Amino acid sequence: MLEENQSRDADPWNWFTHRPAEALRRRFAEDGMLSEEAGTLAVETPDGTLAGAVSWFTVQHGPSTACLALNIGISLLPSQRGHGYGSAAQRALAEYLFATTLAERIEAETDVENIAEQRALDRAGFTREGVLRHTQFRAGRWRDNVIYSVLRAEVSLDQF
Repeated sequence: MLEENQSRDADPWNWFTHRPAEALRRRFAEDGMLSEEAGTLAVETPDGTLAGAVSWFTVQHGPSTACLALNIGISLLPSQRGHGYGSAAQRALAEYLFATTLAERIEAETDVENIAEQRALDRAGFTREGVLRHTQFRAGRWRDNVIYSVLRAEVSLDQF
């Protein structure tokens, strides 16, 4: 399971802290890791090998629920990085979320030094919007993030 190997397999951009070994199992038993506020799905290679996971959670940018966006993230196992799975998975997740929710905007953030993820988001059709200063405390210091987004009108939903 991803969580059990997390500290060994974590990349420097996704490692924040240890989590209890049973946390994912408990969450899966509770809601299948899919709820109205958040979700997690496996990323598989074309041959069905587990490559990692994508996840999302709601973000509110205004006073009403009409101002909800979804923030997505990805974590790939080291052996699965650099093969294009991240771009494909994030694009597929955006298509899925637009097809199954009322979200108008899907956003993603990554460390300003995580050039590989920035390229993956570009390839997935996301637009770089700017830098969020000191938004994450990781590896003993405050880190800046780059924020990306894709809008509903920018994604084809023909397959759904």
